[in-house]
Amino acid sequence: MSTLAPVALFVYNRPDHTRLTIEALRANHFAESTPLYVFSDAPGDEDSIDAVRQVRELISNIAGFDSVTVVCRELNLGLANSIIDGVGMLCERYGRVIVLEDDLITSPYFLQYMNDALRVYESDETVGSVSAYMYPVRVTHGIPDTVFLEFPMSWGWATWRRAWALFDTDGRRLMEQLKSRGLLASFNGVGPGSFVRMLQAQINGKNYSWFIRWHASLYLAGRRSLAPTRSLINNIGLDGTGVHCSQWLFDPFKVEPSVTAIRITTIPDAVDLKFDAALRSFFRKSRVLRYVNAIYRLMSKGFMQFGIDLGKFNGKR
Repeated sequence: MSTLAPVALFVYNRPDHTRLTIEALRANHFAESTPLYVFSDAPGDEDSIDAVRQVRELISNIAGFDSVTVVCRELNLGLANSIIDGVGMLCERYGRVIVLEDDLITSPYFLQYMNDALRVYESDETVGSVSAYMYPVRVTHGIPDTVFLEFPMSWGWATWRRAWALFDTDGRRLMEQLKSRGLLASFNGVGPGSFVRMLQAQINGKNYSWFIRWHASLYLAGRRSLAPTRSLINNIGLDGTGVHCSQWLFDPFKVEPSVTAIRITTIPDAVDLKFDAALRSFFRKSRVLRYVNAIYRLMSKGFMQFGIDLGKFNGKR
């Protein structure tokens, strides 16, 4: 068995994104020594059948890794259930796992960083997750290559069996614990959006997010997340092609993955206040762009509907 952590790659119906994700991962240092597991979800509707078929043809011929295991789901699980099942399986088998989705372009130093971080913090019970993405914030002089955050991130991450055992899939129970312990305000804390609103939406069936339940589980257990101050991930999926992501006309999260390695060293236990302030400033700006993008999408739908109605009117004349 490889001494490096396995990578779990979750794919669905985007062959072009999947190809770019695999190519970038294959260009990583240590890719040839890394076990790769690809989880392909089954079509959820007739419109996805052909695209899923194309993705499965693509992943059937992957080379450049220590081993490649393809898991083709017979039924559509949805991203959340697929991730929960796949991560749990690999944590049980290997004790740790690195997780990617089909729209994440990695730095050539992504695998090195992940494996170094998993090794250094393996026995540190206060750390529950390792993130590889970092928002495009200005890094001030003197800040180390890594920082601790009070929340995990879902764009390229890793964890251990010990931390995954804390994961509670019951959103309602998580919300009740946050309320009873007076943690709602601090849980919302710093972040790109309202975590409380996101968890409530999951409870109400308006989203199926595994991430918000993972975040709440770690937060209630007092676990922090390690993150790089220079991103090792760029998300190319905010183009309207994803099942769970709308199109962003103005993408505030776009970054260029680091072309140099991230040094993993033990760092102070406290959240870095300077970096925390820079994050909060970025989040304020990104929320403005979130509203701008939402207005753009509404206007686009309105113009599209106007065009359809006008075409029907002209056709009746």
